[in-house]
Amino acid sequence: MNNTRIFKTSVASVYPHYIQKAEKKGRTKAEVDDIISWLTGYNKQTLQKHIDNKTDFETFFADAPKLNPNVSKITGVICGYRVEEIEDKLMQKIRYLDKLVDELAKGKTMDKILRK
Repeated sequence: MNNTRIFKTSVASVYPHYIQKAEKKGRTKAEVDDIISWLTGYNKQTLQKHIDNKTDFETFFADAPKLNPNVSKITGVICGYRVEEIEDKLMQKIRYLDKLVDELAKGKTMDKILRK
């Protein structure tokens, strides 16, 4: 997996797609925000600031207050790769986010998505 272009992609350019994917399946923007907050430690205001500032994924995850300690419980396949086996740590964090949004769209409960 050698696609570093995503590292410089702004979170703001992908965020609407996360929302759209969730809403198509009857889920909400608030649930997507809760997932991002759970993963990164950002609150609603700092998340919105990064979206407004068009922060790239590399900076977004580098500045994240605290990656959730339960991320190791996120397993499965996303884009043909097992998330737990992705060696590049930044790519793995991006794929964790993709996986969580996929789980939301597939109808999993928030408790299961947030590994409670």
